[in-house]
Amino acid sequence: MDKTKIIVVEDNIVYCEFVCNLLAREGFRTVQAFHLSTARKLLQQTADGDIVVSDLRLPDGDGIDLLRWMRKEGRMQPFVIMTDYAEVHTAVESMKLGSLDYIPKQLVEDKLVPLLRTILKERNIGRSRMPVFARDGSAFQKIMHRIRLVAPTDMSVLIFGENGTGKEHIARQLHDKGKRAGKPFVAVDCGSLTKELAPSAFFGHVRGAFTGADSAKKGYFHEAEGGTLFLDEVGNLAPETQQMLLRAIQERRYRPIGDRADKSFNVRIIAATNENLEKAVNEKRFRQDLLYRLHDFEITVPPLRDCQEDIMPLAEFFREIANNELECKVIGFSSEARKALLTHSWPGNVRELRQKIMSAVLQAQTGLITKEHLELAMTKPTSPISFALRNDEEDKERILRALKQADGNRKVAAELLGIGRTTLYNKLEEYGLKYKFEQS
Repeated sequence: MDKTKIIVVEDNIVYCEFVCNLLAREGFRTVQAFHLSTARKLLQQTADGDIVVSDLRLPDGDGIDLLRWMRKEGRMQPFVIMTDYAEVHTAVESMKLGSLDYIPKQLVEDKLVPLLRTILKERNIGRSRMPVFARDGSAFQKIMHRIRLVAPTDMSVLIFGENGTGKEHIARQLHDKGKRAGKPFVAVDCGSLTKELAPSAFFGHVRGAFTGADSAKKGYFHEAEGGTLFLDEVGNLAPETQQMLLRAIQERRYRPIGDRADKSFNVRIIAATNENLEKAVNEKRFRQDLLYRLHDFEITVPPLRDCQEDIMPLAEFFREIANNELECKVIGFSSEARKALLTHSWPGNVRELRQKIMSAVLQAQTGLITKEHLELAMTKPTSPISFALRNDEEDKERILRALKQADGNRKVAAELLGIGRTTLYNKLEEYGLKYKFEQS
């Protein structure tokens, strides 16, 4: 376990000890507070990465008062409310103030540890503090429409997209906009699961189930109960694991290793892959029946090179984040840097863009990011530029969009469109398009 501390705020000393002992057995470090005033003093000395688990009712106030004070003071530590069933409606209100979740006290023993592990997993992969950027490009507007359609259902969703396009972000959107929001979201890196480890990882095991099983372990299906299980890069699962997973999904039941009884589950399955699973089926690398089970609904995330209108807004977004994280004062991008960003093919997609901007801000420190700061290697596009001209109506729209992205620079706009400058000038004259051009 890392250095994260769990601040347990609970006025019932016996119950507070129970929660702290529960967490200590799982390797968590805990700090106790029996009053709101004590909790405030503790929080003034704690690290940003610590987590608060608070009772709703306290002698000198309530957990929502503590949460409200924290947010007003700019303290953004994850916050979880413990409550009785009769007060669930009040706990739901706490989530509007930024509480991550609420847990009925009757379920703390089963729900609290999986929730804390999920919070730590998100932090470890660098997503817990990353604000969400709403992309306005036409491609992502279509994706958001599909998310709104399928999120309220329990249909399984298969997300296709290259590495770095943000498939897990889409999965989280599906979870957050659905009826399981507030329940666990458990992400599984299928590429890290060998056929030997997978049964225990997915279904858990009882104590003594095999050599080295000194204690019982709850699997991913148990951790995700009531919520969403996200199978990232599902195409990497071994054939034996695919068969095991298929049976569990079909029967909605599983058996922990060494147990004598099956357990039912209520989990929504969302999967993602960067490969063509139909091709994998034809090559006998992926089970067709499992593909059918995972593929009730499909969302395809386009590569960044096909979403040129999103590149500069994303770059500015990452610049602001980098300024905050690195304590820099970079104010923007030079014209050459903008051109480089817009014409790069981005084989690593949004993940690569973020990394390049973070590195460039660190190098620049102040002023403008230059082309040299970006350190973009020369790459060849692997698919046609999305602005490529097709017919008259689409031509007009794409020309204006490309010029907007290029700040009116016709040379850069022509490169985005995949045409020569002379062709662009002729098109502008042919369509009678007016635009405030930058000299080029």
